[in-house]
Amino acid sequence: MEEPTSQPSTHLTPDPSEASAGRAQNRARAFALDITPLRESRDFRLLFAGQAVSFFGSMMTFVALPWQVYRLTGSTLASGLLGVTEFVPIFLMAFVGGALADAVDRRRMVRLTEALLAVGTLLLVFNSTLAEPRVWVLFLCAALFAALNGLQRPSLDALVPRLVAAEELPAAIALRSLGGTVAMIGGPALGGLLVATAGPAVTYSIDFVTFAASLAALWAMRAVPPPAGAERPSLRSVVEGLRYARSRPELLGTYLIDINAMFFGMPMALFPAVAEGFGGGSVGLLYAAPAFGAMCVTLTSGWTNRVNRHGLCVVLAAAAWGLAIVGFGLAPTLWAALLFLALAGAADMVSGLFRALIWNQTIPDQLRGRLAGIEVISYTTGPLLGNAESGTVARLFGVRASVLSGGVLCVAGTALLALLLPQLIRYDARAGLARKRAEEEARASGA
Repeated sequence: MEEPTSQPSTHLTPDPSEASAGRAQNRARAFALDITPLRESRDFRLLFAGQAVSFFGSMMTFVALPWQVYRLTGSTLASGLLGVTEFVPIFLMAFVGGALADAVDRRRMVRLTEALLAVGTLLLVFNSTLAEPRVWVLFLCAALFAALNGLQRPSLDALVPRLVAAEELPAAIALRSLGGTVAMIGGPALGGLLVATAGPAVTYSIDFVTFAASLAALWAMRAVPPPAGAERPSLRSVVEGLRYARSRPELLGTYLIDINAMFFGMPMALFPAVAEGFGGGSVGLLYAAPAFGAMCVTLTSGWTNRVNRHGLCVVLAAAAWGLAIVGFGLAPTLWAALLFLALAGAADMVSGLFRALIWNQTIPDQLRGRLAGIEVISYTTGPLLGNAESGTVARLFGVRASVLSGGVLCVAGTALLALLLPQLIRYDARAGLARKRAEEEARASGA
């Protein structure tokens, strides 16, 4: 009788190569983008798709508008002053938009402002077909877009926590960021190519057409009524939102850190001038490079679910942005410049993801719109005034000096704010979520 052949049991002794492959797959899944909100929420899918298409077109106009101003005036200062023109309207309208977002149907607010943005884009098309396009019309449209964005963004930002479950917010924020960064890569690249070849009228026309997708998606979404017991829009309701923001130093820290980074380290107004040194056709690549870096972060954003020190991440990312801008200022070639801009965009996206988590996970829904209005001011004030700052310094001391000084001051300002606001560095997401639950329970008990 033959002896049975002795073989190791695969059930008891796993193949080392299979175990290694399994660990690699688990690590990959831990970093992969979570698409659960797209599967679970029909309204989030509609909002995501419509805004991604519309924002792609807006990013084409984002490049074409300063390009056209620079071509008509030959002045970097004029390009930078577009930011000053946009600052006052968005600053004022963000407070109004925040109060409305807590008092009316947020979907309806987004739909109305989206339609008005399309009308403004049509005005740009008409102006660009003139034999001598009017520069003042470009500044007027920039101001109009800023005012409408100030009205729209609080409702748009406050929509997301109502469309997905609380545990899905990190994934929803990352998905929205991905849609935005894809648009910020493709939109500027295509916009820069089209505006230099086919002209601004064609570029603006394509932007106008993209609004149809967004409006169709918004019409298909269900209504999003205001929270129970919502206050009517008033100066008192705006002040209540400001008081709440002031009561939370970690919130103030997120606003101030971002304003500092974008004010000193935002050289986008200089891209048309920088592109001339590398070749005029490179302007679209310069605008797209930060978005490419941001997209790389969002595609691997699964790791953010396991991080609780959100404030510390915001501070480190803001400092990294400033260092990357210094590298951009020193870059001797186009490809080196694009690399540093991509690194800057990656750092900015890390900051943006954790700032959005602090905001969306901890602010009560009845205050979400008003705080979103303050957030709009924080993440738009810096770039708008930063464009004016970089354009002014470039006019006085040169383009390279403007970029380098801005990056250095960004890092210095971040370090100073971190020292002045230690609550931001110490902020822990678990404590923030517990605070929000306590605030909502207290409100429910009072009601």
